[in-house]
Amino acid sequence: MKKRQNVTIKGTKAGIVLHLDDSCSYEELKKELDEKLSANQRTQAERQLTTVKVEIGNRYINDEQREELKDLIRQKKNLAVDDIVSNVVTREEAERLKAENEVVTIARIVRSGQVLEVPGDLLLIGDVNPGGTVIAGGNIYILGSLKGIAHAGAFGNEQAVIAASSMKPSQLRISEHLNRSPDSIQDNEKREMECAYIDENHQIIVDRLQVLIQLRPNLTRLEGGH
Repeated sequence: MKKRQNVTIKGTKAGIVLHLDDSCSYEELKKELDEKLSANQRTQAERQLTTVKVEIGNRYINDEQREELKDLIRQKKNLAVDDIVSNVVTREEAERLKAENEVVTIARIVRSGQVLEVPGDLLLIGDVNPGGTVIAGGNIYILGSLKGIAHAGAFGNEQAVIAASSMKPSQLRISEHLNRSPDSIQDNEKREMECAYIDENHQIIVDRLQVLIQLRPNLTRLEGGH
């Protein structure tokens, strides 16, 4: 009877992908991984550093085991661990993901010197005064006047948007992109609700709110956006 393969090595253009079985014991897995990497090393000619992606399926490993696997792979010549990918999400990760996908609704005025920060989307019913700052991991929606600083997509989400009933910010920021309020718009100019987003040229654009229907079709989670 053919022995079950707990470790499968696959070469790609980017490097090596290691598929590790998630049903065997961790010790069995470690032993076979060491043997196969040693055998694979003997068959390979001397070459430049190769990146390794490790896929562990539905297996949970703690930080100590994660470092142990990395060290085992690094001991082999010319191998560098790029990432270890698991389908299992820890409670802490699940809570973080949940928080980042929640809409937090707050009714207040953010005054000068104050900072309001949420991990997910922010729905602010009130104004952001000059000198006030709002920061969100996701989108920012302001039912009021934005005259201070707004930073959406704070964790690197470039698809995040900022919307306000009155868009007169001192500074707009989406992910790592920064922009001040457009000079072409005068304070006494009457405007409808507007939004800010990053365009294909990686510039922050301020436009009518209606453009988001085409630009961000997956923005809503209710009707029309599942």
